[in-house]
Amino acid sequence: MKNKPQAAPTAIKKSAGTKVFNGISYVLLAFGAIVCVLPFIIIVSGSFTDNVTILKQGYSLFPRDFTLEAYRTIFRSPKDIIQAYKMNVYYTVVGTSIGLTMIALTGYVISRQEFKYRNTVSFLIYFTSIFGGGMIPWYLMYANVLNLKGHTLAIWFPALMSPFLVILMRTFIVGAVPNAITESAKIDGAGHFTIFFRIVLPVLKAGLATVGLFLALGYWNDWYRSSMFSTNSSTWQLQFYLYDLLNATTAMKQMASNVSMKTADLPTESVKLAMAVVATGPVLLFYPFVQRFFVSGITVGAVKG
Repeated sequence: MKNKPQAAPTAIKKSAGTKVFNGISYVLLAFGAIVCVLPFIIIVSGSFTDNVTILKQGYSLFPRDFTLEAYRTIFRSPKDIIQAYKMNVYYTVVGTSIGLTMIALTGYVISRQEFKYRNTVSFLIYFTSIFGGGMIPWYLMYANVLNLKGHTLAIWFPALMSPFLVILMRTFIVGAVPNAITESAKIDGAGHFTIFFRIVLPVLKAGLATVGLFLALGYWNDWYRSSMFSTNSSTWQLQFYLYDLLNATTAMKQMASNVSMKTADLPTESVKLAMAVVATGPVLLFYPFVQRFFVSGITVGAVKG
């Protein structure tokens, strides 16, 4: 006898309340997405708009009086901005790589129950996020005690570790690797390095991506350490180079106004918007590759309680 074909499973009918809830959720999500994307669209549009038009008519979703003058101003010295990009990439890659390694190792150590002083070390790490010596002692330590002023080490070294990221990594490890697994590995003769590299790291992709994203964004968007420790423009970070360029453009505008020259020809407003596009462009290209790890990393703690 031929087997009777199995009936297709019937779809569960949604109640009227569920449909209303889903509809409201979709509307709110769409509204939130528009609110997040709209400012960036305005920034991109303004960067291609003539400066005089921005001053007279304000910003718009689409460029009015299309021009590339703002980008010509920024890229007037291509070697300088390329050098700033190179240094920014260097600081981001080196700082993120070393910082992520140190944070992962530290998080693993203070997550082990057999470590006698794990609570004390965790408290000392957390304590530094609440109390600090202040900006002046911090600067004097790096500039005078460690003699790092003028060295590129002073730009990426201070941001290697963050108390928040260390505690976050510890939480990831505790949630992803049960203590029973590490105890079983120890019974089989595995040491801590074997456990860390063969058991912990393979299941820690979400945590590494999340912490790495925080570190990379911190390095990419930083400009303050260049303003304090850089003594040569060739070591400037991209953000500080753009900040200096903006100050130079503003100073030129003030000088022109003092001698009764036309200041509208200086694209100060459009330059600000073009700088934002130049600085955030690489981040927008990089973020989609780590987004899924970032989202899953946020939900790890919620799943395991």
